Amino acid sequence: MSQKYLVAPDLDFIKEVRELGGDSVKKCYQCATCAVACPIAPENSPFPRKEMLATAWGLKDKVLPSADLWLCHECGDCSTLCPRGAKPGDVMSAARSMATKEYSVSPKINDLVSSSKGLPVLIGVPAVWFAILAAITLFGAEPMTKIFHAIGLEWSHAHGNELAHANFVSTWLVDLTFVPLLGLIVVAFFFSLKRFLFDMHDNAVLEGKTDKAELDLKAFAQSIINVIPTILRHDKFNECGENRDRTTVHMMVLFSFISLFVVTNIFFVTMYGFGIPGPYSQLNPVKWLGNIAGVTLIIGALLMIKNRLTKEDAVNAYKDWYILGLVLILGVTGLGAEMSRLADAKFVTYAIYYVHLIAIFNLFAFLPFSKMSHLVYRVVAMSYADYANRK
Repeated sequence: MSQKYLVAPDLDFIKEVRELGGDSVKKCYQCATCAVACPIAPENSPFPRKEMLATAWGLKDKVLPSADLWLCHECGDCSTLCPRGAKPGDVMSAARSMATKEYSVSPKINDLVSSSKGLPVLIGVPAVWFAILAAITLFGAEPMTKIFHAIGLEWSHAHGNELAHANFVSTWLVDLTFVPLLGLIVVAFFFSLKRFLFDMHDNAVLEGKTDKAELDLKAFAQSIINVIPTILRHDKFNECGENRDRTTVHMMVLFSFISLFVVTNIFFVTMYGFGIPGPYSQLNPVKWLGNIAGVTLIIGALLMIKNRLTKEDAVNAYKDWYILGLVLILGVTGLGAEMSRLADAKFVTYAIYYVHLIAIFNLFAFLPFSKMSHLVYRVVAMSYADYANRK
């Protein structure tokens, strides 16, 4: 016997989806072309037809907890073939932005990241913070040296008179900022994803998209391992037809970030574990990896921006431009700070490094709230689909 469902439209949900780029949702007349055209939709209850209907009716509780929302890779095949121009891919993208806000530990921070009105705060807070840290480093070297000597540590991580960014903002202060921040990010994601995962399972059980009555976290963890190769190879992107060229660009940016994360951690261990501070030789192979990753990141970001600018019917929300601009600034200031340091341009390299720190803060502090968080949610959703035997 089928379950009864009381339809309770959420008009604010419809309004916000439209504002985030899904303004074409009401054009859908349920012809099912999108569900047939999608090369990666499961055979059982395929997307995005049902999501288009539920979104148009304002059924927020049906849309946001669904794993299918994240199995969509916004190929564009459905939008291209839609006879009504309803653009299902754009509607799904807008709904995903709504989902990150719904599961966010702080919807207010999510609103700051989602609107240009919040940009002064996103820039101003880290700008003031790192200005204070720079002042401590530049004018408080003597007392800080005494304090660190008292606990058996060296305050300065610079080599003699060599130009180093640590002389502008102490490496200690930088790491004492970002390490706790990383911990807060992990905690924020934990609470958001925990609720998302259990809601996703309840939704799948309710709609008959899984044969698993209970959520087995151990088996789910194995599913995460199962899907990692699929994600790294971008297998789902390669099944797309309309925007398959995005595969290479996305892989460039993804592997750049992975490489830079590895480089950062190697040098972190080198400095604090082995007591060997930077700057490090340009002949160091780890340094080579970092430089190559930095260049690749810049090229990838520029290609992403080019793709959005040249695609006439593309829907570009502020959130898209914020993250693309941030990625580009990270790459440019990272390499710029290094090149100007090698050129012995003291004030130039300090200024570029200051902007770089602000960009890094934006990337990390607002990761659970920006579009970059979509990567994390998508990994969880794809892992759940693997666990739930959703084919």
